[in-house]
Amino acid sequence: MTWLIILAVIILICLIPLGVRAVYNSDGFKLWLLIGPVKIFLLPKKKKEEKQEEKPKKAAKPQEKKAAPKEEKKEGGSLLDFLPLLDVAKGLLGSFFRKIRIRRLEVMLTLAGDDPCDLAVNYGKTWAATGSIIPILEELFVIKKRDVQINCDFTAQETKIYAAADITILIGRLLGLVGKYGYLGLREFLKIRKKRKGEHNNESKSS
Repeated sequence: MTWLIILAVIILICLIPLGVRAVYNSDGFKLWLLIGPVKIFLLPKKKKEEKQEEKPKKAAKPQEKKAAPKEEKKEGGSLLDFLPLLDVAKGLLGSFFRKIRIRRLEVMLTLAGDDPCDLAVNYGKTWAATGSIIPILEELFVIKKRDVQINCDFTAQETKIYAAADITILIGRLLGLVGKYGYLGLREFLKIRKKRKGEHNNESKSS
C-alpha cells in the first residue's frame, strides 16, 4: 500500500507544470517562477531599505595588488569529436520545443509616427512580419492562447511594446528529457575522454 501512495505522489509531481511568466512593459522586464498554481516573483530584485542609522565608515585599507589572471588558452579541439555532442544538443532542442507550452502569449505593439502615409506602410509591414513569425512559433511551441495587437498612435514620440508570456513544461517531461539527453551527452563525453586518454598514452610510449 505504501508503494502505491509513493507512486501516486510521484505521478502527481510529474504532472505539475513548471515554468516562468515574463512581462515587459513601461516599468521594464519582470519575471516570475511558476510552479503549478503558485507564482513566485524573481526579477527585478527589490532594493534593500536603507538603514536609518548609518554605521561609521571604517578607514579604507590599502588594496594589495593582485596578480593578473592568466588568459584562458583558446585552442580548438577536434571537430569530429565535437559533432556527436552537437547532434545530442540538436536532438534535445528538437524534443524540448514541442514539450513547451505557452499558456498565454500577449503582445501589444503601438507604432508611433506623425505621418499617416509612413505609419500606414509600417503598419502593413509589421503585420506581414507578424504573420510570418506566428506560424514558426506555433510549429516550435504549443500555444494555448494568444493575443497579438498592432495599433497606431499619431501623438506618441516613440514606438512601444507590451509583451507577456506564460511558458511551462510538465516536470515529468522535463525530467525525462534531462535524463535521456543527459545520458547521451555523458556517453559521448566519455568516448571523447577515452579517446584522448588513449592518444596521450600512445604519445608517452613513443617518446
